[in-house]
Amino acid sequence: MKILHLLIKESKAFFDAILSSLPGNTGIYLRYIAYKRRFKSCGENISISQAVSFKGWANIELGNNVGFGELNSIYAESMTNESTIRIGNDVSFNRNVMINADVRGIIIIEDKVLVGPNVVMRASGHRYEERSVPIREQGHHKGIIMIKTGAWIGANSVILPDVTIGKGAIVAAGAIVTKDVNEFKIVGGLPAREIGSRI
Repeated sequence: MKILHLLIKESKAFFDAILSSLPGNTGIYLRYIAYKRRFKSCGENISISQAVSFKGWANIELGNNVGFGELNSIYAESMTNESTIRIGNDVSFNRNVMINADVRGIIIIEDKVLVGPNVVMRASGHRYEERSVPIREQGHHKGIIMIKTGAWIGANSVILPDVTIGKGAIVAAGAIVTKDVNEFKIVGGLPAREIGSRI
């Protein structure tokens, strides 16, 4: 019985690997048809490019008109099912984006958000308080990331836990965001600070 279970699991992984590599509009359509029932909820017109990786399907919610670029990683895996990724309507992710809510993290991306290439969002971080215990054995802090409607997250930026990016805000390319960004403000730098305003 154990061998049968393993064979079924491996067959599914093999099927997913082939499906993930299919090019063009046919691949995008077939991935949508095959994947949409795996998510907690899934809207219409979902575009999933080649080599997009999902973990924790049952903890991921998608609105309508969501586009995932090549090599995106969307992770919401948790032993306790406390992880959440919720993506609104009209959201697009460029190439090689990581949205990671593993280990009880929460990431909420509202409507009409643009996410540039190579962006990383990580909602929970390693604990490190106990010096006598290796960091990898200390578990994680639970965190939340909120990206409000109409925000633009520039290429190569990093959004750390417990950050809210306000409505219509812009995160400049390469920024590392460690604290909240007010609505319609523009931030950049390491760590990110206000460099402009859309008001």
